[in-house]
Amino acid sequence: MAGKRDFNTNSLERKPSLLHLFANSQKAMSAGQIARLSRLPVSTVYLFLMNRGSRFWKAAAVVCLLLVLCVDLTAAQTRSADTSQRACRIDPIEFEGWKAEQLSNEWLKLVVVPQLGGRLMQVFFAGHPYLFVNSDYKGRYFPPSAGAAKGKWFNYGGDKIWPMPEGSGDEHHWPGPISDALDDGEYTFQVLSVDSRCGLRLDGPPDERTGLQYSREISIGRDSPEIAFHAVMKNASSRPIQWSMQSVTQYDTADPQTIGAYNKDFWAFTPVNPQSAYLDGYHVRSGLADDPSFSVRNDLFTLHWLYLQSEVWIDSPRGWLAVADGSKHFALVERFLFHEGADYPGKATVIFYKNGPAVDIDSQGVPFIRTSPDDAPYYMEAELNSPIVRLEPGGSYAMDTKWYPTRMGESVATVTDAGAISGPLIVSPTKDGIRISASFGVFFAGKLAAHLYDGNDRELNVVALQTVNPSEFVRLNQEIKIPPRTERVSLRVVDAQGIDRGSLGEAQLGHASGGA
Repeated sequence: MAGKRDFNTNSLERKPSLLHLFANSQKAMSAGQIARLSRLPVSTVYLFLMNRGSRFWKAAAVVCLLLVLCVDLTAAQTRSADTSQRACRIDPIEFEGWKAEQLSNEWLKLVVVPQLGGRLMQVFFAGHPYLFVNSDYKGRYFPPSAGAAKGKWFNYGGDKIWPMPEGSGDEHHWPGPISDALDDGEYTFQVLSVDSRCGLRLDGPPDERTGLQYSREISIGRDSPEIAFHAVMKNASSRPIQWSMQSVTQYDTADPQTIGAYNKDFWAFTPVNPQSAYLDGYHVRSGLADDPSFSVRNDLFTLHWLYLQSEVWIDSPRGWLAVADGSKHFALVERFLFHEGADYPGKATVIFYKNGPAVDIDSQGVPFIRTSPDDAPYYMEAELNSPIVRLEPGGSYAMDTKWYPTRMGESVATVTDAGAISGPLIVSPTKDGIRISASFGVFFAGKLAAHLYDGNDRELNVVALQTVNPSEFVRLNQEIKIPPRTERVSLRVVDAQGIDRGSLGEAQLGHASGGA
């Protein structure tokens, strides 16, 4: 239990032996030997030995014992408090009228509502909420039977798992979004672990139409805001089936300052494929083909959110997407495994969907703007697809993804294991060395250092720069001295446990330079 006092019983058992040591010092035990065993100063032990047998010795020995006990108990309580502060937790809570489970550590809070199709309903990082929660359905629940009877889908918001491909042509397509056991079924949950790592397992009911049954595990550690997902689709039917699994995350794109307006500084990014199956590196599946929201810049598909409905598919091979709220300087990176040569739905590994009004054609062939109450919420879906796999009865397939919330501006140029980077590392010569400039958000708290290498990739020196943590946007502009023959500099992050989390960028100096 967090906060419970943790006494060091070995230490407590040792302290009464101090009196025994003093009482038996005549057996060839010196003051130095007793000091080492008792961990007391030699001068204190000598004073006790000189007065052994007196009333002073008895009283002083008892006082000594009590003092040492107090020091040990205080240290134990300090260690316990530190562990409690850094440990993660899982707690039952009420969230927006729903019964929920909250996973938390010093960095973030995750809110899971098992009843709503096992949804992760909200992610709070440094107090910032990332996900869309539909205010029309707060605190409400509609079982699949209620939605199916009305032919209705209840969009609660949050993050969930869906099947792919979508469509209504045959049994190999999911006619979603619809209210069914996969989207609306009530999931059971169990706590898998608590303390150094906290995890939940959510198990959904089987769906007769698709033959699928979903389960997912969501976990966090205690030392970073990293979020891990392990999603499994199982063939719960008696027939072979073939599906892809898709994580669907609805991000809130409402203006954080103005009620009723959308966020005009909300962005999304994912690398394009140099050998893309799509003509422009992406495919607009619905909406305007020339939607001004979409562009490709520096080998990145870039989405600038506008209030216009569209869905775009990208066959990104690099294993990451990022969303960034430039108005608040918050970002979140989703990472996934790319399986080269695998059969992805429509070739797409990543899909973005923008909610909003759409251009349509009426019965007279006249274009018009189609609107409905469902167009009103401001949100964007970021979707990650697994390959399409064939499952025999009882067979299963797992998809592992990770999320990294951090602080950033409106631009994400690339992503590494250590963080998200706004632009290239810039190194310029100075009189005594070099000036390093960069801006980025880190995934782990720790220390940032510049590693300096010669032309043979031999490390010449490591220069400590500053401490960093995910809740602070890092804008680096620092001059350092470098040794002669330095030709390359690499920025790296080492976390609080001493683990090298990787590079945040490298630059060639182009020539040997540096000071003393």
